Amino acid sequence: MSELLIQTADWRKEKHAPTIELPEVIIAGEPFKVAFGLGKEISHPNTLEHHITCITLYFQPVGNKFPYKVAHVEFSAHGEVDTFTNPWAKVMVKVKGSGKFIAQSHCNIHGLWEATAEVKTA
Repeated sequence: MSELLIQTADWRKEKHAPTIELPEVIIAGEPFKVAFGLGKEISHPNTLEHHITCITLYFQPVGNKFPYKVAHVEFSAHGEVDTFTNPWAKVMVKVKGSGKFIAQSHCNIHGLWEATAEVKTA
């Protein structure tokens, strides 16, 4: 079995690294917004030749071995009739307890990138 290469970096310095925006503390079982994407500090080119194809958001509860897929967003406008996609998405989520969100973005040239963000329940 081959090993999957997932790259990480500080989103403030690397245009391929996703960022996750969410409240630091949430109420268990209550919906809250999670925004995730690229380009908050450094824009990704998003051209026909070089673009983000998709971003997947996961949640891994504290104490669980595996994360669970929360959302998957595909960005399919890569220059058709001068239309380009800005790779950002927002979802409403509710969880039972603390854990971490994991965002994975895929660049057609530079592969898979990952970022995480912790959330705690009140």
